[in-house]
Amino acid sequence: MGEWWMWSGFFALVLTLLWVDLRFVGGGRSHKVSLKEAGAWSLVWVSVALLFNLAIWYWADLHLGREMANQKGLEFLSGYLIEKALAVDNVFVWLMLFGYFAIPAELQRRVLLYGVLGAIVMRAGMVFAGSWLIEQFHWILYLFGAFLLLTGAKMLWAADQEPDLENNALLGWMRRRFKVTETLEGEKFFVWRDGVRYATPLLLILVLVEVSDLIFAVDSIPAIFAVTTDPFIVLTSNIFAIMGLRAMYFLLAGVAERFALLKYGLACILMFIGVKMLLLDIFKIPTGIALGVVALILVSSMGLSLWVTRKKLA
Repeated sequence: MGEWWMWSGFFALVLTLLWVDLRFVGGGRSHKVSLKEAGAWSLVWVSVALLFNLAIWYWADLHLGREMANQKGLEFLSGYLIEKALAVDNVFVWLMLFGYFAIPAELQRRVLLYGVLGAIVMRAGMVFAGSWLIEQFHWILYLFGAFLLLTGAKMLWAADQEPDLENNALLGWMRRRFKVTETLEGEKFFVWRDGVRYATPLLLILVLVEVSDLIFAVDSIPAIFAVTTDPFIVLTSNIFAIMGLRAMYFLLAGVAERFALLKYGLACILMFIGVKMLLLDIFKIPTGIALGVVALILVSSMGLSLWVTRKKLA
């Protein structure tokens, strides 16, 4: 899939959605995003993604046949669900970063906006590079599979460990490289004092957010290639999943502690996808079954988390 007008229409839609996000979500002003607002916009982003999925199915049904339409529809939905699931771990990292720097809720919105914009650019480049590599070297899928399996195992082992930001190498380098203000300066990333430019803590957290996006993209993009190698499906499902990432962050920010076991579920998802890729030429797990397994692991880990932490509601 992916004729020139499809790519053009997709990028036009993404630019329109970004403009809507900038212009209308919170009125484009610094403010604390409410649970109601985050829930409403999360519903909007999910609905737009599902409508796009329906459009893909309809076009494929007209031009490629019902069987191929069902396959492409499942590929998009699977890629979207996998990316959404893995993005939850990114949300936990953002919560930890904002807590460490004591960034008030009304200033988090701008940092996440730039974070999502950077993630879109990085992932687009990685998808096209990955598609080219797979087309030239089919065996690289096995490397992706082994990488995801090891990453999932490492995530499972380190699920209860908290990152040590005090000794973070990147954070230390930035503090040595830039003069940093002791306090926040509103939404500014830089300020001038006595003719000297200072970075604010908001710039430090923005860099860390972008780096975390890059790290998670290295996991999530190979995971979607386990579902399909069609670059149009890989990129569109990935971008639609992260378009609503800011809204999902504000939706989960107040209840993140209730999903204590979710990291274990995400680790299992990565390991399952890694095994799927390693078995690619031996036994091809159907996309529908893979989608069901991912959904089952995600729902089970969320349900168990809520059950284990149920006393916190009392």
